[in-house]
Amino acid sequence: MFRKSLLSITLSVALFGLTACNGNDSSSPAAPSATLANQYQNVIDRSGTPLQFRDFDSYANLKYNPLLDLGAWHGFLLPASDSEWGGFTGPMVIAEEYSLFFARELDKLTLSDESGRAFPLTSASKQALYAIPGALVQRFDFDPFTLELELRYGDARTALVRTRLINHTDAPLTLKLNWQGELLNQWDANKTVAEQYPAWTRTISQTERGVAFQFGKLRSTWNIMQSGSASYRIDRTLPSRTTLDEQGLGYVSEASLTLVAKGQQDIYTLQSYVHSSADASRFERSRQALLADPASHFDDSIRRWEDYLARGLSNQGIPESERRIAVKAMETLNGNWRSPAGAILHDGVTPSNTARWFDGVWAWDSWKHAYAMAHFNPEVAKNNVRAMYDYQIQADDPVRPQDAGMVIDAVFYNKLADRGGDGGNWNERDTKPPLSAWAIWEIYSATQDKAFIAEMYPKILAYHDWWYRARDNNRNGIIEYGATRHVEHNDEFGNITFKVQYPTGAPAGLDLSSCTNEGDGWYGCAGMALYQQVLSVGGYADMDIGAQHGAGWESGMDNAARFGFIEPDQLKRYADKTYGGDLARARQDWNVFFFENHQDDGSLIGFSIDQESVELNAFLAKEKRILADMAELLGKPDEASRYREGATQLAGYINSCLFDEASGFYYDRQIAQGDLPDANGCVGKLLTARGRGPEGWSPLWAEVEDKEKAARVREVMLNAQEFNTRVPLGTAALTNPAYDPDIYWRGRVWLDQFYFGVKGLENYGYRSDAQQLVNKLFANAEGLAGSGPIRENYNPETGAMQGASNFSWSSAHLYMLYRNFLKTEG
Repeated sequence: MFRKSLLSITLSVALFGLTACNGNDSSSPAAPSATLANQYQNVIDRSGTPLQFRDFDSYANLKYNPLLDLGAWHGFLLPASDSEWGGFTGPMVIAEEYSLFFARELDKLTLSDESGRAFPLTSASKQALYAIPGALVQRFDFDPFTLELELRYGDARTALVRTRLINHTDAPLTLKLNWQGELLNQWDANKTVAEQYPAWTRTISQTERGVAFQFGKLRSTWNIMQSGSASYRIDRTLPSRTTLDEQGLGYVSEASLTLVAKGQQDIYTLQSYVHSSADASRFERSRQALLADPASHFDDSIRRWEDYLARGLSNQGIPESERRIAVKAMETLNGNWRSPAGAILHDGVTPSNTARWFDGVWAWDSWKHAYAMAHFNPEVAKNNVRAMYDYQIQADDPVRPQDAGMVIDAVFYNKLADRGGDGGNWNERDTKPPLSAWAIWEIYSATQDKAFIAEMYPKILAYHDWWYRARDNNRNGIIEYGATRHVEHNDEFGNITFKVQYPTGAPAGLDLSSCTNEGDGWYGCAGMALYQQVLSVGGYADMDIGAQHGAGWESGMDNAARFGFIEPDQLKRYADKTYGGDLARARQDWNVFFFENHQDDGSLIGFSIDQESVELNAFLAKEKRILADMAELLGKPDEASRYREGATQLAGYINSCLFDEASGFYYDRQIAQGDLPDANGCVGKLLTARGRGPEGWSPLWAEVEDKEKAARVREVMLNAQEFNTRVPLGTAALTNPAYDPDIYWRGRVWLDQFYFGVKGLENYGYRSDAQQLVNKLFANAEGLAGSGPIRENYNPETGAMQGASNFSWSSAHLYMLYRNFLKTEG
């Protein structure tokens, strides 16, 4: 590892902070025991040896599943091979918005005695390496002594490694300890770090108690973000002599200690990552407290995880495999907890710490995370809600005052340029479905924290009212998904923008002179009238509409069939089957139109897609009922009455206008400006042509449909030719023209929609049907019963894992399924 040009530095320091225990001290309180946690070893496979910064799988996830806790922004692994025993591999560091491996192994320990005799860990008589909830553990037994290494988290920036040495002999035992490590130099399979980012500086230096790595400024929007003062430091409670290799970014530290006969001694190593000098200053007092008394913080971690498990689990009559899945879900949610940093102002739970794009907090993800975590980590559940509402748009907002009340889609470490940042993932193009009241009420149900309801109630009201002001084009009280006024959706004059492709030239009579020729037959255009004309004339090969993506994102079902998304070969098959091969006529069934929504003064708020959404309005009806419950709790009977009446009226419309008697299922309703209501008050037509999806069982989950219609929906859900596949309740029925088991929201099984489905069945008395579907999921979703990570979604036909690994909302809904369908309350 080292070159000849070594800089050798001897640290001459007093024996500070050395935590030792030689024999038993009866005056000390008994150390806590990880009794429950030890029952759940290796629930998640946390082994791995990273070889490059971007060590990705085929879905652009980091290959391995590091342990993170307490909201930290760095994590660790167990060694994948015995050559790395004696340290924890990694770390993985979340560089503001991207998770990357910074080292293969940054602090590996080797041992020898005072005569120089080495103790290779592979020669230990007993060896054990395993993960438990909240910790990574290694243990090695030799005749003269035992070495135990255990990694836990002491605070939101620091991992604690306890190195425990136990003397088995009747005489003092002196041991020499050698730690070493270095940063990775490989960026990916093709480039070194220096080749990828030649101007990025990384340096190593000595500190009073160890070493520090400093990272220069690097603002690569889609790969890695470093402030210029981010640092990683290693501090020990045992003085050591350290030798640095400045060019190779590595070090060796050496120390010795003497164990008394039959005694033991604990050494603590702190491994801390901070984003900036300001972040370091904010956590300096905590770091000093950890150095002063690491043992108590270590014990706090044990107690905390025992409490999580005691709160969150029941062992009564539940198979071991299913309890382990519940523990896996809890570990995943806590592992994706990020403490405040950058623009994230409260503790938030990200979708995944191993998926490339998911190191931020999203709206409806957060509502789901909070609902589940209310039962074992309620303070983080509350703060996850606050993390999103921190950026609820206010009437005096400098960027989008027209959206006052809206909760934006995604909050990341860095804002976008229009808010003074340089990030790329922050998103204000849309919001997400209105499920925050559902989560907040569950937190109250679990904690009885009335003050939290009082805090959030006016915020939810403002958000609820925003939907009716910004997404109800015909003002009939039935809401559409849509997109905000945004540079990705409209030009500077507020005109909708889109791209259209004519490889052989535009059709006769279609004037595209106002559009920009972008090559390869693509034209960049603006204006609602031109957009509608393009759709009417047809003949285009492809089209891309920013507002269509925004509306899909707003629903959370990004590219669902009902929003007009279908593959070209699927559209051709649909045309052949439905219109005798008339592709132009078939395309009309999949075209989406938009409405401009305006304020009273005529200024643009944003856009609505041309369909009344069944699940959006079901969610809003449920939210009205929850708001009524909150209002009653807070002593506001008039408001409670108003919301209950509104919920009843909305349920009536859903049942009268969004249910198709012929197919026995609920659908969105396509509307057009100027539509007149029929005898039932319905406008437009049901979008049955775009097939069935999980929106059709949302009224069961929201409890807004009548029993007869629920029975019809149940038949569709349980039909093996529709949704009852190997892993049931996918995001498109097998009969859907746009179905594909590998497409994000057009076939894959997402566990939130699965949960809504089985919970809806239970709501209407079909508990046994729901239980059968739950059993199929637990039996057939790949990796759940083993040590694989919980995934973003699953193939409905094979059960194969798909998408992001270590995925939070899947974990949240697995935990909900555990509580609803498996757990026995004690």
